[in-house]
Formats: sequence, structure tokens, C-alpha cells
Amino acid sequence: MNNQISDAFLRLVKIMDELREQCPWDKKQTIHTLRPMTIEETYELADAITENDWKGIKEELGDVLLHVLFYSKIGVEQQQFTLEEMINGICEKLIIRHPHIYGDVQVNDEEDVKKNWEKIKMKEGKKSVLSGVPASLPAMVKAARIQEKAKQVGFEWENKEDVWKKVEEEIGELQEAIVLKDQNHVEEEFGDVLFSLINYARFLQVDAEGVLEKTNKKFIHRFEQMESAARKAGKNLTDLSLEEMDAIWNEVKKENRNS
Repeated sequence: MNNQISDAFLRLVKIMDELREQCPWDKKQTIHTLRPMTIEETYELADAITENDWKGIKEELGDVLLHVLFYSKIGVEQQQFTLEEMINGICEKLIIRHPHIYGDVQVNDEEDVKKNWEKIKMKEGKKSVLSGVPASLPAMVKAARIQEKAKQVGFEWENKEDVWKKVEEEIGELQEAIVLKDQNHVEEEFGDVLFSLINYARFLQVDAEGVLEKTNKKFIHRFEQMESAARKAGKNLTDLSLEEMDAIWNEVKKENRNS
């Protein structure tokens, strides 16, 4: 089995080398032209994961792996690093950051593992426990990562009840800002409400980004069903009143629950 994996990996490496040397499009690519495509491929993988589409996950993982090899090929050309160096680099990092597996450190659970991970990264020269959070992450994902990082040094609420009280407090402050009609303050407090809700989601062991995307997909599906129902009645949504659209919407929801 290991030989089969090695052969398959080396086959892809060889194809990447051939494409870079012979294909006009592949020859032109740089790390900067690849970047937006890599982001797109990552989101396509995320979509497949959300849908539990294993066929799609397999395909998208292949695309992501190709991009990894593409960057590595350019790294060799630019005399920055080799594929071997990149692979050994992550191997060494994993070994160093898992002393409970490759050393004599004892851990009780996954939380101990995370705390050790942050301590090791600080020893590696990180100036802040938050410095490992990518600046370009989507805001909701970034909020969850920031909160998770802060947790590893003990900056954390004790229980979900206290977190919910914070949510209610932030909602109250938002309502006050709305009454005062201070738009800057409204935006600030709205941001605080979202941040506190994401924190509450963590305590519920809910992936805020993931469940919001599922809700987006659910809304799109139901809205398209509502559009279809209107067309069957010979109308467009623009021809309907809000009350009529609500009636169709509620019927669609009922059908989805019963299906």
C-alpha cells in the first residue's frame, strides 16, 4: 500500500514538472497568479465538506494537492526551497509540537495538547499567541480562531451561562446605541454582538461559520422553491405582496419538514 501511495505521489510530481516545462499556461503562472485560484479551490473543498460530498472532497483534495506541488515547483525554480525541504519541514514541526507522542510529555486530553502547542510556538519566537491567526481569514472564522487561541493561555469564560449573559449584555448595548442613533456606535456594538455569539457557539461546540453556511444554503433552496411555486401560479415574486410570499414560504418550510 505504501509503495502504491509513493508511486501515485511521484506520478503527480512528474506530471507537474512536465506541465511546467511544456504547457504555455502552466509556464506563465507565478505564486501571485496562483493565489486567487488556490483560494477558490479551498472554498470548493469547503463546499464539498459542508455537503458531505465525499466524491467532491476527493476531487477537491486532488486539486489542492496539485496547487501545493505547483508552489513547490516554483519554489525550486526561484531557489527558495525544494519539495523535499517543504515536506521534511512539516514533518519536523509535527514531531516538535507533539512531545506527548515523540517525547516524554504527559497529556490528559486534547486541551492539554492545544496548550502545549501554543507554549511550543511561543518558544519558537512567536511574540503573541494571536500572531498565528492569518490576517486574511474570513472575519467569522478569524473570531473563532482568536477566541480559541486566547483560551490556550487561560483567557476564557468559565461556563456557557456566563457567555450567554455577555451576549445579552452586548445586545443591550446595541439597543442603546440604536436609540441614540449613533451609527459608529451601532456598528461597533453590532460587531461585539457577533463576536460574543461566536464565542457562545464555541461553548456549544458549534462551528459558527459552518452552520451559517448551512443556513445560507437552506435559505437559497427554500427561496428557489418559492420562486418555482410562484412561476407555477403564473406569477413572478415581484407580482406578489409580502403576505402572499410569506404564505408560500411557510408552505415550502412545511413541505421540507415533511419530506
